[in-house]
Amino acid sequence: MSVGVLRLRLSARRGRVRERIAGYLFVAPAILLLGAVLAYPAFVSLRLSFTVAGSPTGLGLDQYRLLLRSSLFWQVVRQTGTFVAISVGAHLILGMLLALALNRPLMGRTPLRIMVLLPWVVPDVVAGIVWKWILNPLYGVLNDVLLELHLVQSPLEWIASPKLALFSVILANVWRGFPFVMVILLAGLQAIPEELYEAAAIDGAGPLASFRHITLPGLRKVLVVALALDTIWEVRRFGLIQAMTGGGPGTLTEVLSTQVFKQYFQFFRFEYASAMAMAMTALLLLISIPYVRMIVREE
Repeated sequence: MSVGVLRLRLSARRGRVRERIAGYLFVAPAILLLGAVLAYPAFVSLRLSFTVAGSPTGLGLDQYRLLLRSSLFWQVVRQTGTFVAISVGAHLILGMLLALALNRPLMGRTPLRIMVLLPWVVPDVVAGIVWKWILNPLYGVLNDVLLELHLVQSPLEWIASPKLALFSVILANVWRGFPFVMVILLAGLQAIPEELYEAAAIDGAGPLASFRHITLPGLRKVLVVALALDTIWEVRRFGLIQAMTGGGPGTLTEVLSTQVFKQYFQFFRFEYASAMAMAMTALLLLISIPYVRMIVREE
């Protein structure tokens, strides 16, 4: 092999190394920023969760023992499960129905899609304040409508009632979050070839049969993504609940995110709040397993 060919190969290799180093240098600021914003606080929280209260150098499982013995923690876990399960289920049903409707050739379909997306654009805190006004027992719109329709005899205490408070928060959250699932499902519907529906119609399949044998199988992966991401979002939901009820009345609308906030920033139980945050993180990792496995299989 000639010296010229060796020099060319060495030069090409050096060029590839320079390109690789340049690529790492370009992404280094973003990696450092993520490390400062995400990795370092996560490490501090993990360490605090194993710290013995009153002993900054002592490590142990005391905070996790307190967590598992706390009746309030298990109440919050149950309420979080109820909040997430009903919200995600309602998001899926509403999102699927609207995605199917907006996937059809309708007049004014684009403006309708924009209008349906508007709740998702509204920030959590703003949505919570708006729904707090809507559900107000004195001047709320919802009570006025129900009274006009003679569905109730007197204004309902939506947020203050122990029986209605959690339902009220879920109602607001369903309105706030269903467009996210709808957009994902609509994208999946548009990826299903129209020829499959035409062939099914020729074979005599009705709308329900087409939905069962074409739409649902075609949306299988999209449904996994939508359910996993929406569940993670709902477990983390904080601003809407904090703006509407602050976890009240009492602790009846407390979820994990609001309870972590209160334990840390109101009661200053840093170690205990960190242990609760780590439990919440473990739950989110468990929820994300189907989504991650699907991504890995595709790669």
